Amino acid sequence: MSFLKNIFGSDATPNQESKKVNWTPLTDIEQLGEIVFNSNEKPAVIFKHSTRCSISRMALKQFENEFDLESEVTPYYLDLLENRAISNEIASKFDVFHQSPQLILIKDGQAVYDASHSDIDAAVLKELL
Repeated sequence: MSFLKNIFGSDATPNQESKKVNWTPLTDIEQLGEIVFNSNEKPAVIFKHSTRCSISRMALKQFENEFDLESEVTPYYLDLLENRAISNEIASKFDVFHQSPQLILIKDGQAVYDASHSDIDAAVLKELL
């Protein structure tokens, strides 16, 4: 059991052990307006995560292990199971097809890149910034 816990994690929140990503929890639909506004100065990235999905957990852990862009982008974390309405609004507002897991880069108020599943890659994100 501890082997699976090490691979997939054990709780519903981002990996607190890595501390490499200072996630801003996305828990209020009003935050999307702030993301749009603030992305004119500093891009934002939204990680949409299903806490019941092992593939999503692995993608999150991989991204957290590779992420070193804190000074270049503001990272937001969305728990899809707790905040499905926000996920739906993201799809509508930024014109992206809903997927899980999914990474969306917001620059100048618009989604300029999104990736899902094994295509989520911090190195690609870095190239886009």
